[in-house]
Amino acid sequence: MVLGISKDTVESHKKFKKKHGLNFPLLADPDLKVLKAYGAWGKKMMYGKEVKGTSRTTYIINEKGNIAKVFPKVKVKGHIQEVLESL
Repeated sequence: MVLGISKDTVESHKKFKKKHGLNFPLLADPDLKVLKAYGAWGKKMMYGKEVKGTSRTTYIINEKGNIAKVFPKVKVKGHIQEVLESL
């Protein structure tokens, strides 16, 4: 199962899913509880400036609910293949 999560609203996720034709759930975390718990929220560099935000990260969670693999600082191009190969 694939899930996406960000601090954006449910309404913005609906628009994003429709625009990009996504076929998996996008979860809203406006309070940042899940993003912080997974270490996917914090300081990062954007256009040469340090800001707080979501770190684009992929987690593979096994059937026992444990994190089996982490892909930090994901670049979209080629990432699907990288994840599939690790499965």
